[in-house]
Amino acid sequence: MALAAVVCSVGSYAAIQGQGAAAGAPPDPITSTATLSGTPLSEDGSGITSFEIRDARNLTLRVRSTAMGREFEVDVQRPADTSVPRPVLYMLNGAGGGQDTATWKRNTNADQFFSDKNVNVVMPIGGAFTYYTDWREADPRLGVNKWKTFLTEELPPIIDGALGANGISAIAGMSMSGTSVLQLPIAKPGLYRAVAAYSGCAQISDPIGRKFAELVVSVGGGNPENMYGPENDPEWTENDPYVNADALRGLELYVSNGSGLPGRHDTFTDVRSLGPADGGIMQQLVVGGILEAASDWCARNLRVRLQELNIPATFDISQAGTHSWGYWEDALKASWPVLAKGLGLS
Repeated sequence: MALAAVVCSVGSYAAIQGQGAAAGAPPDPITSTATLSGTPLSEDGSGITSFEIRDARNLTLRVRSTAMGREFEVDVQRPADTSVPRPVLYMLNGAGGGQDTATWKRNTNADQFFSDKNVNVVMPIGGAFTYYTDWREADPRLGVNKWKTFLTEELPPIIDGALGANGISAIAGMSMSGTSVLQLPIAKPGLYRAVAAYSGCAQISDPIGRKFAELVVSVGGGNPENMYGPENDPEWTENDPYVNADALRGLELYVSNGSGLPGRHDTFTDVRSLGPADGGIMQQLVVGGILEAASDWCARNLRVRLQELNIPATFDISQAGTHSWGYWEDALKASWPVLAKGLGLS
């Protein structure tokens, strides 16, 4: 496969090589030389078509998915110290799939938080309103979606080879992807060792949870029946993390949710705008309150379910808060010890 690299000038490299690296750490062999550790293909022929070095710690890959017949950008933040192979944390965006302004990078200080962490942070861009799953039918609006295949079979071997990773992975997501990150480890046992789900809903085959999922897909113009079929189709149950929770055994698990009532981030000075027409503080309080109350119901039910199965998990579902970025930033930081344990990091 031809691989085109978009590189900085020599002068630019001299300026950026020291930026963002851990004190005393050698230069990143990837960003300092504009050379990937490898250019592997997945079993179905998916692979990297090009990449861009953005600075000493960040690059963007373009990956073609054979399953979906499309290319997607994948943002990467490299570890603070790249002198030995490091694990990978996949971070999924919400309903907009990172294709809008509702992203981790725009609305949180995730970049800064990971600046001293020895982990590759990988953020796929795409999958808006798809639940990052494999749809049974192509959708007239959302197209062909085989995101479960992409995130379990295609992307991981490509990432591990290209970044020289150590084969250990974890995954985190919020809102829509807070459901997906519970589904994906069940779909591919052993791939991810830790999961952090923020404000997601596991019970997608329950009438209430299914309506939540159908609403998200419909907002994006998609037909939910193209995802898992009509409401009584067994695919809804087959993809329900609550029903199949026993398959989460052995993972490091973190689940967070607010109550839906206004909390400390629901103020005029802490609104993380999702765009010029997102409604600001009123939408955060009203729509964000309703959405978070619904996902809180799911989180509390999941806690009971895991307790019944004697599966240990860390739950933070006792605080006030809405469906918004201030709380997801807090949750990311609070979940790091759980994720780090699964990733083999102290």
